[in-house]
Amino acid sequence: MTELLCPRDEAELAEAVTSVLADGVTLDVVGRGTRRGIGRSAQTDRTLDVSALSGVTLYEPEELVLSARAATPMAEIEALLAQNNQMLAFEPMDTGPLLGEAAGGGSLGGMFACNLSGPRRLSHGAARDHALGARAVSGRGEVFKSGGRVMKNVTGYDLPRLLAGSHGTLAVLSEVTLKVLPRPATQETLLVFGLDAASSARAMSAAMGSSCEVSGAATLPASVVRRREEVPADVSVVAFRLEGFEPSVRARRAMLISVMTPFGAVEVLEEPASRAFWTMVRDALPFAGTGERAVWRISTAPMAGPPLAHALTQALGAEAYCDWAGGLLWVLMPGAAAQADEVRAALRPHGGHATLIRATAAERAGAVFQPMDFALDALTRRVKASFDPKGVLNPGRMYAGM
Repeated sequence: MTELLCPRDEAELAEAVTSVLADGVTLDVVGRGTRRGIGRSAQTDRTLDVSALSGVTLYEPEELVLSARAATPMAEIEALLAQNNQMLAFEPMDTGPLLGEAAGGGSLGGMFACNLSGPRRLSHGAARDHALGARAVSGRGEVFKSGGRVMKNVTGYDLPRLLAGSHGTLAVLSEVTLKVLPRPATQETLLVFGLDAASSARAMSAAMGSSCEVSGAATLPASVVRRREEVPADVSVVAFRLEGFEPSVRARRAMLISVMTPFGAVEVLEEPASRAFWTMVRDALPFAGTGERAVWRISTAPMAGPPLAHALTQALGAEAYCDWAGGLLWVLMPGAAAQADEVRAALRPHGGHATLIRATAAERAGAVFQPMDFALDALTRRVKASFDPKGVLNPGRMYAGM
């Protein structure tokens, strides 16, 4: 049975890593465990459970800043922000339903380590773009901190951005400080029905190129639309979200309808239907509850998204939809086989990254993350060696031998 280490604070966290270094063994870093299914299958000697490192340590609504320990539940943070009409503007994804876990169970550290951002990324940036600071323990057993409570205080390396998306392979987060923003007063979503892949790409390009300030743009084919009840339709849907004060939303709605007129008639989703729709898009809910069928998350050029989704559907029997104005694809494979070579071959002409988000343990033994070229691989190994020279933290989670 794997030995379990349960530090109660940052000092004990550093002691735990130091003890592992002395014993020459490896660690599986776990917060609340809701994202353990993301990444390669790896064998470790001990499990480092940091779930005790929980709680908000600083929240100043007037300064738009929040700090919390790494295992703080995201549901707790979002409820606190909602009390002050504030939000995490990058709209973090809740991976629970997709990965067969309960909704709302993820932690701040897990979210940040995966850098999974939602539909508002196209207007407000990714999770790493909202990081003000972080505290962590490196694979050397050293406590370090970087950044602070404002955006323009970084000298030297911006380590919080480096840690975002590192999946616990460089350091174990103990605390994260984020910028928060006011919650929009209202929102609504404009829907255009029945467009093919090429027309969907052009419609999203036209909307994003306008002055309508779209904060969400997605296209769902008919097969995906029929999986959910958020939009009662039997044809493809292209959706655009508008947020802000009501007079502004009304004015931009009229402008966007004018932009969309060449593509077809427009229907409007008011609140709360609009919120439900974008939660569905954000959390890949059309693909939740589909057993062991593999799920890919692919980032590419926005104009390439809808044609690539169509190509994967035709060639591999997959189902797919696009977020981020076409720049993000969620792809549900027809079975448990990930068909990694075929997926990445289809992506190659467009450029981008394909990450296997949900798969069986056997499929996750392969290349879960986008393979790196020689130069990037060498740089990544040097960074890993700087933070974790003995490879004790989540070894092999992202890439074999690293």
